[in-house]
Amino acid sequence: MEREPFPLLPPDPPGRRLDPDRLDLKGMEETELAAFCGELGEPPYRGRQLFAWIYGRGECAFERMTDLSKEFRRKLSERARVGFLAPARSEEAGDGTRKYAWELAGGARVESVKIPMPRAEGPARWAFCLSTQAGCAMGCAFCLTGRMGLVRDLSAGEIAEQFLAARRGLGPEERFHNIVFMGMGEPLENFGPSAAAARILSHPRAGGVSARRLTVSTVGVASRLAEFARAVPGVGLAVSLHAADDATRGRLVPVNRKWGLDALLRACRELPLPERRRVTFEYVLLQGVNDAPGDARRLAARLRGIRCKVNLLPWNPFPGAPFERPSPERVEAFRRELVRAGLTATVRQSKGLPIRAACGQLADDERLAGRARKAPAPVSARG
Repeated sequence: MEREPFPLLPPDPPGRRLDPDRLDLKGMEETELAAFCGELGEPPYRGRQLFAWIYGRGECAFERMTDLSKEFRRKLSERARVGFLAPARSEEAGDGTRKYAWELAGGARVESVKIPMPRAEGPARWAFCLSTQAGCAMGCAFCLTGRMGLVRDLSAGEIAEQFLAARRGLGPEERFHNIVFMGMGEPLENFGPSAAAARILSHPRAGGVSARRLTVSTVGVASRLAEFARAVPGVGLAVSLHAADDATRGRLVPVNRKWGLDALLRACRELPLPERRRVTFEYVLLQGVNDAPGDARRLAARLRGIRCKVNLLPWNPFPGAPFERPSPERVEAFRRELVRAGLTATVRQSKGLPIRAACGQLADDERLAGRARKAPAPVSARG
């Protein structure tokens, strides 16, 4: 495991990042940038140029936007800024996974993760897992982030900047292959900024990824699933289930008390999915809690008729949690039951475990220590 000072230098003087008298353009979509340029007396195409500079090239300094006139750059400097996240630290695991910690305005911290993708030859390709909130209010029993509670929502600019800053550290032939909103927070509870950031990062001029390679994960905010799918057409949706019955899921995922499995799966059936797209159902496997063959059969029955695939995640441990990670043999037996029932099911390989960068492990240690929260009550196991 490698832990080092943050390797990515801020692209502009830090003072401008927090200047409250200037409008932050980071997080504005192309149409909003065009409207802002109109207020400055500039034609709409200037908005497209700004969008390409801010997101396509990751530039934060107006003086380096060389195809803009000096007069326009002067007006921009007087009225606006391009925010960026203050770097805190990064850590790299032996498997190549790198975790970034970013300091937000106000002192909170948020984490995101760069994950290597299997590749036989050629330049490295990466997946990027970013956060939409500092902390999380969902309180899932098996997730360390939930123990922080919700600190605050991130802006669209703060969400997008996690990706842009990490991209600035890539080699000339390296690139990100896909982006997942699976870090800290619940994207659908920070709906507007999450949707805006997803549209920005999947825009052809942003240099990110296409919508089909961007996935947004939700713990199951059933009332907003279809709305999000319409707000970001083509984006992938991953819905966290973690149990096949309401009693177990209610203990693991408190939001199930508001939207039970029937309501959640009804919303998934009604999603306006493009052709050949499927909902991904995520299922964290907990030894003796939800990983028996009978659980798999009940899950398959629940999902019958939904165009979907199931992504199984053996639980990623953290200190003080009342769970155990199931054995590979038990995980494979669960997967085989799903396949036997006609479902597509895969097992996600945990990356970055030694640096606590795997799913459900992201957290601000200082925040956790300050809250001194008690561990959740054990969830009773079934045979």
